[in-house]
This record gives sequence, structure tokens and C-alpha cells, in this order.
Amino acid sequence: MLSIVSSLKNKPLNDKLIVFGEVGLAGEVRPVTGGQVRLKEAAKLGFTQAIVPKANAPKSKIPEMEVIAIDRLEQALHFIRQ
Repeated sequence: MLSIVSSLKNKPLNDKLIVFGEVGLAGEVRPVTGGQVRLKEAAKLGFTQAIVPKANAPKSKIPEMEVIAIDRLEQALHFIRQ
């Protein structure tokens, strides 16, 4: 979804950004299994930003990574508009 909005707005996404979560029909963002592992692996691969469901937010800070925890899709869209 974010890549579609990025394309429509002609604004590229950060190439160091990862996004995961399940989007419901009403725009809620649900957690996915293994969220902590996904974030740690992404950091190892050099990603520096992540947009994730609040339930998948890390328990402790991941070095070199900014994690944005969201409840709704609109919050993610707001982040890429900045």
C-alpha cells in the first residue's frame, strides 16, 4: 500500500525502510508472528527505519534503527508524507 501511495505522490520511499503488518478492512494494522525476529534481521541487513504494528514494537531499542509503531494505516501514510 505504501509503495502505491509513494508512486501516486511521486515521492520515493526511503530505501532503508521496512514495513510489515496485516491491514484489516477498516484500516487497522494487526501484528504478525515473529515481529521481533524480523526487526533484528532487518537491522542486520542495514535497514534503519521500520513501520510496524504497535504489538510488534520491540521491547528494547534496536541499535541503529528507528521504529515507528502504528495502530492504523493512516498513521503509516502520514509518516511517508513527511
